[in-house]
Amino acid sequence: MKLLQITLLACATMIATSCQSKVKKNTISENTEMAETQHEEIEEEVKLSPQQLSTYETAYFASGCFWCVEAIFESVKGVKEVVSGYAGGEQKNPTYEEVGYGKTDHAEAVEVYYDPNEISFTQLVQVFFGSHDPTQLNRQGPDRGRQYRSIAFFKNEEQKKIIENYIQALTDKKVYDNDPITTEVVPYTIFYKAESYHQDYEKNNPNNSYIRNVSIPRLNRFKENFGDYLKKSAH
Repeated sequence: MKLLQITLLACATMIATSCQSKVKKNTISENTEMAETQHEEIEEEVKLSPQQLSTYETAYFASGCFWCVEAIFESVKGVKEVVSGYAGGEQKNPTYEEVGYGKTDHAEAVEVYYDPNEISFTQLVQVFFGSHDPTQLNRQGPDRGRQYRSIAFFKNEEQKKIIENYIQALTDKKVYDNDPITTEVVPYTIFYKAESYHQDYEKNNPNNSYIRNVSIPRLNRFKENFGDYLKKSAH
């Protein structure tokens, strides 16, 4: 129910964009749309080089296990790449073992490369809040500890205002009843890329028990409520 409420709030705040997209879509012929869909799917399968990624904007979020969060953001249109890693702490070059055992102040986080011409930072914030429960303090689902806390990082005052205004809107609409939102809103400083085996983990390890029982159900709940945000090639 909470996810549905967030979806409705997102629709209300982005109604102009949503309607415009639908009008444009209706003017495309069936053949052209099919061709564009096929082209888009091919593009999404190609990994972009660091040089290519450098032409896009980046955003940073933490909302539980990064295996789950990476898969969710990678399903969103306008997102070109998502990298799993660590952020929010002061220790340099943290390892998965150090973060996982709570030996650092870092949280499992993601670096999102996106095209602002296709998706806005505001919409990414909506994806962030719509894909986890921000009222869970220092945990998310079965995962416990500050390394799984909810964080929305901002790179400038405009982004900070967007995040804070959205939190206020969620609070005013009582999306979470009277449960306080515990999401930290902090300035972005540095992001450490996680070990290579963590990248695309959900996609590369579909039979892993955690992926089957936690990541995929979480991804599917997001997809059910945010269909308009999904890439046509989202698995």
